[in-house]
Amino acid sequence: MDEMNQVNLKTPDLLTVVPSPHIKSGVTTQKLMLDVIIALLPACLFGVYQFGAHAATLLIVGVASSVFFEWAFQRILGRRVSIKDLSAVVTGLLISMNLPSTVPFWLPIIGSFIAIVVVKQLFGGVGKNFLNPALAARIFLFLSWSDRMATFTVPRWVGNGVDAVAYATPLASLAENGTTGGATLMDMFLGKTGGCIGEMSALLLLAGGVYLIVRRVITWHIPVCYLGTVAVFALLLPASGAMFDLNTVLTQLLSGGLMLGAIFMATDYVTTPVTKWGRVIFGIGCGLITVLFRRFSSYPEGTSFAILVMNTLVWYIDRLTKPRVFGGAKHGK
Repeated sequence: MDEMNQVNLKTPDLLTVVPSPHIKSGVTTQKLMLDVIIALLPACLFGVYQFGAHAATLLIVGVASSVFFEWAFQRILGRRVSIKDLSAVVTGLLISMNLPSTVPFWLPIIGSFIAIVVVKQLFGGVGKNFLNPALAARIFLFLSWSDRMATFTVPRWVGNGVDAVAYATPLASLAENGTTGGATLMDMFLGKTGGCIGEMSALLLLAGGVYLIVRRVITWHIPVCYLGTVAVFALLLPASGAMFDLNTVLTQLLSGGLMLGAIFMATDYVTTPVTKWGRVIFGIGCGLITVLFRRFSSYPEGTSFAILVMNTLVWYIDRLTKPRVFGGAKHGK
C-alpha cells in the first residue's frame, strides 16, 4: 500500500480530468464532405453528359456561389471562415443537381444565397441549422419560379436530334395519365430519361450510396426505410388503381428525385436523428409523406417536402428515442 501511495504521489499526471469528448477520432467535417462529393460526382458527370455545357455551368455556378456566400457572410460578421470544410461545396452541388438544365444561371445563385445565408449561417453555421439547406433552397425556388423549375429538356439519350424543351419526365407522365411516357424501367434505372441534372440515373445514385455506407459516412437506416416505405405504400396505394403491381412500385422508386433525396439529403447529419431507431422513424415518415404527396396532391414529386417536414420533427424524434442512461430511471418516471 505504501508503494502504491508513493507511485500515485510521484505520478499525479496519470489521471487527467478534462471536458468531453473523451474519445477522439480522425474523422473531420472536411473528410466527410469530400466523401459525399466523390459519391455525387458520377451522377453529376452523367448529368453533364446528358444535358451538355449548360448543365456543367449550372453546377459550377451553384458551387462557386455557395462558397462565396459562406466566405462573405463569415467575413462580414467576423466569424472564422470555414469554407475549407467543403460543406458549402456539397450544398452548392446538391442545389444545382436538383435543378432542370433549362434554368438561367441566376437561379442557382439565388438558391445558394437562401441555403447558405438564410438557412445555414443565420442559425449559426454548419451543425446548427434545423433544415436541409439545399432542400429549403429548392422549395423556395420552386414556389417562386415554378414554371422554370418544372420545364425540362430532352436528354441526349432520348432526343434523337429533336430540339424540345417542354419534356415530361416519367414521374410527371405517371401523375398525368398513368404512364411513364414511353420510358422503361431500365431507362429509369440507367438514366435514359428526363429530369433534374443529378436525379436521373438510379444506378449511379445507388452506387454513391453504397460508397458512403462502406465509408461509414452514412448508415443504411434512413435510405432503406425511406425507399422501403415508398415501395410498400406504392404496392398498396398505386396511382393506377391496380394493387400489387410491381412495375408501378419500381417506377415510383426509380423516377423523380427519390433516390437523390433518400441517399444524399435525408441522411444529412445535422437535420436527421442521432439514434438508430430515430433514423428508422425518420425514414418511414419521409416515405409516407412522399407517397401521400405523389398520390393525393397536384405536385407529382413530394421528396423535398417530405424531408423538410421530417426535419422539423427531428428534435421530437430524438427525445422519443433517447436511450436510457445506464442506471437511470425509465422515461416517464
